[in-house]
Amino acid sequence: METLEEDVVDAVIKTFDGLPLNFKPRIRNEGKQEWVPLSGIVILKGGTEPICVSLATGMKCLASFDVPLAKGIVLHDWHAEVLALRAFNYFLIRECHDLAKSPGSFSPVVRRREEQENSEQANFQPFTLREDLKLYMYCSEAPCGDASMELTMEAQEDATPWPEPARPTIEKTPEETGLHGRGYFSQLGIVRRKPSRSDALKSLSKSCSDKLALKQCTSLLSSPVSLLISPENVYLHSLILPSTQYCETACKRAFSTEGRMNALQGKTWKGSYAFRPFDIKTTDREFAFSKRSTAGVRTPSNLSAVYTWGLQERLINGVLQGRKQFHPQGASSLCKKSTWKAVAEVVGLLGIPSLKRTLSNSKYEDLKRDKLLRDRTKVKEEVRSDALKGWITNGGEKFTLSS
Repeated sequence: METLEEDVVDAVIKTFDGLPLNFKPRIRNEGKQEWVPLSGIVILKGGTEPICVSLATGMKCLASFDVPLAKGIVLHDWHAEVLALRAFNYFLIRECHDLAKSPGSFSPVVRRREEQENSEQANFQPFTLREDLKLYMYCSEAPCGDASMELTMEAQEDATPWPEPARPTIEKTPEETGLHGRGYFSQLGIVRRKPSRSDALKSLSKSCSDKLALKQCTSLLSSPVSLLISPENVYLHSLILPSTQYCETACKRAFSTEGRMNALQGKTWKGSYAFRPFDIKTTDREFAFSKRSTAGVRTPSNLSAVYTWGLQERLINGVLQGRKQFHPQGASSLCKKSTWKAVAEVVGLLGIPSLKRTLSNSKYEDLKRDKLLRDRTKVKEEVRSDALKGWITNGGEKFTLSS
């Protein structure tokens, strides 16, 4: 008999298998098989089959040097986990849009909040996720960063920890921030940037381990979408990893109160935010295009595939495949500017003055600092101060909807 975890994994992989061939890793001319990480978000309602509502593949991010050029239209991070979460937020925006456009319509995932549930300050969002739903995430590879450090060490010819720098400094360049990629193995439980080749331009995008750890406190919602939907029911119930990619010591250290999140045990904040650690389950099933499943010489794929209900995209370098990287026509539906615009459209249909004012902020960074998002900002500040110490923001949020 299949377990619930296997059903969740099956839902994600079946959905990926149903995508067109050009969404998948290929065999290059020299016979090398590409591999790529896969992540997906699955919704489960008691007594029903799990439904994959978003998935993505990908393993790259934007160099910090290029972040100022992104202007909200180029994704900063297109690792599979991050894209799957962005696609999930896109899906939720669409559900809210349909409810706002047709007030009498029904969504099995999102509902309008009753008047008594709302207040001007802490619980202002017009929508909430239905209470009888549980959210699961499947990742075909261990999240980069702290949750995979032991696996990274084992993969080295010499697993001896690299020498530590004498005096880590905090400067503007990634090399001087004190944020390490996959090096300095002896430093565990720390915030890391995305790993990269030694000859590659560095990024300030935080590792997937760090981003998922933070999501245990902020919910799976992005900042703009948290203006529409209350975070109270949008926390991950379980993260499912292949057994080959699960190191109990690393995962406890990265995500639980037995590790770096200890200071947050039982923590709650205003606005229905709380520290809600997810369970971690394993599966013996391997994704067909995982690093372990591909036979012969393997090479990383530079293509990212995105799927959610009503959207399929192929991305390269953070923009739509075949488009110039910093041109507006290359913007993904998942980028920051597209998300901002989509949320503003829903608010326009709802006609709620406080939300319209917030969405009318001239710059994206002003939107995120708005008083309606004050509770969310407080959560992030405390988590980064008490648990995810050393977190340095990536920047690149000075753009406007018209720029």
